[in-house]
Amino acid sequence: MLAPAVNVMVKAARAGGNVLLRHMHRLDALNVVEKDRLDYASEVDGLAEEAIIKELRRANPDYAILGEEGGAQKGNRGPSRHTWVIDPLDGTSNYLHGIPHWCVSIALCEGPEPVHGVVFDPLRNELFIASRGAGAQLNDKRIRVAERKDLTGTMLATGFPPRERARVDAHLDCIKLLLKEAEDVRRTGSAALDLAWVAAGRCDAYFEAGVQPWDIAAGVLLVREAGGRVTDFKGAGTGPMHIAMGQGRPLIAGNLKVTDALQKAIVASGYAREFG
Repeated sequence: MLAPAVNVMVKAARAGGNVLLRHMHRLDALNVVEKDRLDYASEVDGLAEEAIIKELRRANPDYAILGEEGGAQKGNRGPSRHTWVIDPLDGTSNYLHGIPHWCVSIALCEGPEPVHGVVFDPLRNELFIASRGAGAQLNDKRIRVAERKDLTGTMLATGFPPRERARVDAHLDCIKLLLKEAEDVRRTGSAALDLAWVAAGRCDAYFEAGVQPWDIAAGVLLVREAGGRVTDFKGAGTGPMHIAMGQGRPLIAGNLKVTDALQKAIVASGYAREFG
């Protein structure tokens, strides 16, 4: 049985997904803004976030909110130990180009840690759910990370966010090193789905720098509850998930053995040194 908070999150994720589906055939008419260099948002991001927040506020008006579009918002009674962390459209660039790979991501944090997470892919009608200590599911079926023992033959996922272009040479050097053993390195354009797919065993591991809590909070919990591990590029913790952190943070996710091997490869390539 799902926790009451998860039922609320699922309803909110579907509400946001419905907004995205309604607008996907009128992309030419959307108002698009450049939040930062090569980092875009559209009016549909905001509309989806509004729909999500409406459902979450209706159920828990006293919880704080951290949304990609609306930023940090207090609950009705001021600061709260609980925070909804929302990305109404993870994969905005894909969405705006008509590439069918994007999702809604919602996490509930208690203090700095996610305790419930939902990633919803409206196009495939795939609903990924995780609760701390209760495992991870895809459409009501338990999921587990892949069982690969090292980097040999791995399918890896990564991303090249615009805010990380200053370190792109080091990132590419790292990929060159990884491709000596990995089968391939994919760049799908959605950090939340990358993490959900790692949790489901579709990708062996994922790494990316510059990600924000709304990109990863739900996915991090999915990977953990599917038996995986999440660290930064130096093997340390990922930091609090209920607050934004400047230019974001580096992240690795996968099963225990592949994550360890990937983290060592990132260090060996020199990429980890770029992060101080």
